[in-house]
This record gives sequence, C-alpha cells and structure tokens, in this order.
Amino acid sequence: MEQIFMAGPWITEHEIKVVEDCMRNGWYSYHYVETFESEFAEYHDRRYGLMTPNCTSAIHLVLTALGVSEGDEVIVPECTWIATAAPITYLRATPVFCDIDPVNWCLDPESVEKSITPRTKAIIPVDVYGNMPLMDELIAVADKFGIPIVEDAAEALGSKYKGVRAGKFGVASVFSFHRTKTVVTGEGGILLLDDDELYERCKVLRDHGRREGGPAYYNYEVAYKYMPFSLQAAMGYAQFQRIDELVGKKHWIFECYKEKLADIEDIKLNPEPEGVFNGVWITALLIGKSYNMDKLEAMAKLEELGLPARPFFYPLSSLPAYPGCEAIYRPRNPRAYDICARGINLPGALILTEEQIDVVCDAIHKILAR
Repeated sequence: MEQIFMAGPWITEHEIKVVEDCMRNGWYSYHYVETFESEFAEYHDRRYGLMTPNCTSAIHLVLTALGVSEGDEVIVPECTWIATAAPITYLRATPVFCDIDPVNWCLDPESVEKSITPRTKAIIPVDVYGNMPLMDELIAVADKFGIPIVEDAAEALGSKYKGVRAGKFGVASVFSFHRTKTVVTGEGGILLLDDDELYERCKVLRDHGRREGGPAYYNYEVAYKYMPFSLQAAMGYAQFQRIDELVGKKHWIFECYKEKLADIEDIKLNPEPEGVFNGVWITALLIGKSYNMDKLEAMAKLEELGLPARPFFYPLSSLPAYPGCEAIYRPRNPRAYDICARGINLPGALILTEEQIDVVCDAIHKILAR
C-alpha cells in the first residue's frame, strides 16, 4: 500500500496545463490573479477578493484597515492555529482568548459577550476544521456592541451555515490556500470584502502604500508588500474550477470515517448539525473521557502502528508564545482546555483511498479497544 499522508492536495493534468499556460503566456498580465479573485469572490457572494501571500497576511491586512492598533483588543477562540491571533500582536494589540462551544468546537457566543470591553475592536470567529460556529448568535452579540466580525474561514472551503457559504459572514473573511488545504497554491490566501472603502483601503495597504492610477513609484504611506503572483493564482484558479470535486472528496473522507468508526462508543467526529454542511478540511476525533487517554498518548499509539496523526489545536493561551496567559485563561475557558486535550486529527490528504481509510480505522479500533 502507498504511504498514508496526513494532508496534501489532489493535482491533475488540468492544474498542470493551466500553470503551464501561465508560465508560457502569463508574465505580461495579471489575468489569472484578477480572474481568480473575481470568481472566488462571486462564488462566496462577496463583491471583492484580494489575493495575499498567505492567510495570515490577509488577516493582518484587514485588521490594519479596520484601524486596530496598540491598546486595542481583538477576540479570538482559544482553539485555532496561531495565525488567527498573530496579526493582532503584529499590530501591538492584545488577543483576548474565549472559550469554545462544546458541540462545534468554535467560538462560544456567551464567552464572547462576557469578554467584550471598551477596547474590543474586532471579533474573529474561526470555522475550525470546517465546522461552523453559531453565526446567528455571534452576529447578534457583535451587532449589540457595534463590533465588526472578521470570519476566519481558512479551513472551511465548501462549508455552509443555514444555506450561506462560509466566507460570507462579517465585514470580511479570509481563506487559506496552503498546501494542506482543500484548494492549494502552495502558500497563499485571499481576503473577501463587500465594503467599497474597506476594499480600497486594503488595496493600498497591500501594495506598499501605492494608489491605483497614481504616479509610478509614488508611495502615500509605509505599508505592506502582500501582493500575489500569477503562477500562484493560476494554480489556485485551476483548483477552484474543480471545487465541487475537491470539497466532495473531503466530505467523502469524513463520511467514510464516520461510517467505519460508528461502532466505537464515546468518541465524536466533526459535527454536522441540522442546517450545516461541513466541508471537513480535516476529520477530527475527540476521544471520550472514559478512555483516560489524552491526544499525545493516542498519537504515539498510532505512530507505533506506522500512521500519522496531528494534535487538536492547543489552547493559544497555553503556548509559550503567550507567556503568563494560561493562568488567566485556563479558569475562564475550561471547555477549550478539556476538548483540546483529548482531540486528534486523522489523515485527510485528498489522495486518500478507501483502503487507506480502512487501515486508519482499524488502528483506531485497536488503540481504543476496551
């Protein structure tokens, strides 16, 4: 059997041909960038799309455009990749870590409301692993206090909440095209927006403070170099043309795991409650407390069987990157600390076969045998 990979893309001749066309003919225009930005935005019912070198820079860009600065606070969930929170620190603002919902593992609206202060300048819910938060409740809280939402949909391509695609919520949203994601450009991201002024501001900030139509080499302010490039866009556009196929494969992987692990008691996989379609960037497995097994032990047991696994995201406040935060936030966010301690990610590469999924599921049965 071929090696089982934790994550990775599904590349076909279509992508190769499109990138080859860009290599041969795409050096003297921005066609692929502009086409990909426009069609990706339209797919998500957004007016504008701005490609960026990665998703982290997309978050940095929009927070800067929203005026986040030193002394401000931005609310994020405990359990997410650090890329959600790092741009807050870049701007010398303070990330405020909130607890997660016990069902969807995403930002908990009640915890958010308790954490809002006069310094709160934005809320960033994360569609972790493709799961969808309680968006109606989060929007109600944000509207009550007049605070903008930036949706981190990096992991949720294809997911829907009550018929609305992930990436449509808030004043802006971001996606990742990292090589592990559903649509890949190697590295890469995109910022989606509806507001004209916010879009224009982000465009200036993205290109060293230059204004479209202004004099050549003329900078109005010191800003960032977050411009995309055509080869990156060509790859993303070719993958985007196969989006239904790619999201369908991710959901098929999830359904296989769900079916083949259904006989194991006291475990949970990604939720897909009524009204939600989960794009399932990665299938996560939450091990019940009755097993008395944490994520590191589970991963070690799978490694002994020759299989890859990854840990559920650590609570951000527990990381050395945020010294002193654990003592503050562990008592406030008990669900995050509990759930993250017992969760692992199962292999989710887009080239997985059913035979390989069978091997993974057999291993899960072995390590959780009563």
